[in-house]
Amino acid sequence: MPVVIAAAFPCAAGPYPCRARLLAAHQLTDWGHPHGTEAHDTVILVVAELAANAVLHGRVPGRDFALSLSHDESRGVVRIEVTDTHPVQPTQRTPSTDEDGGRGLLLVDALAADWGVRDRLGPGKTVWAECAMEAP
Repeated sequence: MPVVIAAAFPCAAGPYPCRARLLAAHQLTDWGHPHGTEAHDTVILVVAELAANAVLHGRVPGRDFALSLSHDESRGVVRIEVTDTHPVQPTQRTPSTDEDGGRGLLLVDALAADWGVRDRLGPGKTVWAECAMEAP
């Protein structure tokens, strides 16, 4: 049975994507994947990108975004889910070399074993990613 943690953060400018990343970092350490391991650093980067996207692109005034992490040892994966209430689905694109942004989902695609988007109950969507984990 996967072990799951979940938390909600304000979907506003400020330190909230960083707090989501820190929560994930502490949880990964508790699950036996300490800072500096490839698995830890990969998951943290994916969490940071998905949380930043929720704040930048999924923002609905007065609404939060939610982070859920589940560790399924039998499958050797950590599943990351970031949910927001904005109805627009994210799209992966290839920015030009002179653009400052637009590479978040490219990073997620490169780092995660799998990822996607699904509708959620109520308004919005959940962007999820699964990252392979070596045995601790």
